Amino acid sequence: MTIMSPARTSGLASRKIRVLIVDDSASVRSTLSSILSSDPDIQVMATASNPYAAAEKIKAEVPDVIFLDVEMPRMDGITFLKKIMAQRPIPVVICSSHTEEGSERMMEALEAGAVEVVLLPRVDTAEFLNDSRMRLCDAAKAAAQSSVSPKRKPTAPMKVESKLLADAIIPPLTDARRSILRNALPETEPVVCIGASTGGTDALAVVLKAMPAVSPGIVIVQHMPDKFTGAFAKRLNGLCAIEVREAMDGDTVTPGLALIAPGNRHLLLQRNGRRYYVNVVDGPYICRHRPSVDVLFRSASQSAGPNAIGVLMTGMGDDGARGLLEMKQMGAHTIAQNEATSIVYGMPKEAVERGAAKLVVPLGKIANEILRGAVPPATKRVAS
Repeated sequence: MTIMSPARTSGLASRKIRVLIVDDSASVRSTLSSILSSDPDIQVMATASNPYAAAEKIKAEVPDVIFLDVEMPRMDGITFLKKIMAQRPIPVVICSSHTEEGSERMMEALEAGAVEVVLLPRVDTAEFLNDSRMRLCDAAKAAAQSSVSPKRKPTAPMKVESKLLADAIIPPLTDARRSILRNALPETEPVVCIGASTGGTDALAVVLKAMPAVSPGIVIVQHMPDKFTGAFAKRLNGLCAIEVREAMDGDTVTPGLALIAPGNRHLLLQRNGRRYYVNVVDGPYICRHRPSVDVLFRSASQSAGPNAIGVLMTGMGDDGARGLLEMKQMGAHTIAQNEATSIVYGMPKEAVERGAAKLVVPLGKIANEILRGAVPPATKRVAS
């Protein structure tokens, strides 16, 4: 199969994101088309029942984003994805059924070049369908902005819908309470909090593989669907000197261990004396995500203060930017990934513009800066 590069069409002048849906199920194609087309920034330019039909569509007109099923007749989605990445890179969002058995295939898809993995929507409840709409449309927009996309003229700013902030999970500190708490927190071992979204699966692998076996305890929020974070953690655990696993409620944060928030659950850092542990909780979508980086970062600002190191990496939107600023205000060492190495320079950009990041560094230097930041808390208080 050859995926040719056609001449640019007049559709490229459109401000809408053009999506090609590839799925062998007619009902899935119809549901996805309906959901994506409901967003004024998105246009479903075509659908295809298999990769061969999709290749013909691409020859006629190159989409901005492809929504791709994994299990299809004649050619599976991952094989097609690899051909796309090799011949004509286009941002690809993988659609998956809600099954733990398929999580390894999703990890394979991400390694092959997919920028996002989303769950196929169920149609049994209006609430679930509405949640699916938010996640699917956000995935299309994030993919369209990703660095694997051919360079295009910037489009007009996209509509941002209302969203809940971390206040819905953890009340914010008053200025007076922040000042009292910052100076009252005991000195502890450093704890690292990392947030990432689109492009974060690869970026986290780079950072965690560079961490030595004896490293500060790490807690992570990576925007990822339910059931897939366990497979993601397992895969990282096999690549890293440190232990990596999916967080469970009450897990202790210890040196040499990285805990990843389960998909569809918020992760909070808590402290008992000098011991840190995590709470895994339900709750509403915060900054349009569950888990939310802002929730983790706010909990870290209040529980760890200057003992914490905050890192915000690649991803669309602004989740984590407010929380990183709160961490900095409490004396934490804060780091943002730079634009050149971010798949999507959204979340770290927001943090930089808010003055939340003490350092802005390339992906390859983040691990070193984490280790450099793991200094005695008293030193941080003086420096900040």
